[in-house]
Amino acid sequence: MQSKLYVGNLGYSVTSDDLKNLFSSCGEVKDCKLIEGKGFGFIEMSNQAEAESAKKTLNGSDFKGRKLKVDIAQPAKRRPGDRRYR
Repeated sequence: MQSKLYVGNLGYSVTSDDLKNLFSSCGEVKDCKLIEGKGFGFIEMSNQAEAESAKKTLNGSDFKGRKLKVDIAQPAKRRPGDRRYR
């Protein structure tokens, strides 16, 4: 288990600070990345226990009129045509 969370179904008016404030109620937020114009982002908590707590507490909760989807983040999948060298 890891400490990075996917947060979906965000309104476009939500800011990184909004997300940090929301998730800080569940522990220390190490990083917050909001994907502009896509309605989702990623939160990294300081440890696995805090991430699990945030997931249990905030998944399905109402935030600015939208029902949040919170889950453990999955590694990015390689897409066909992705020719970047790693």
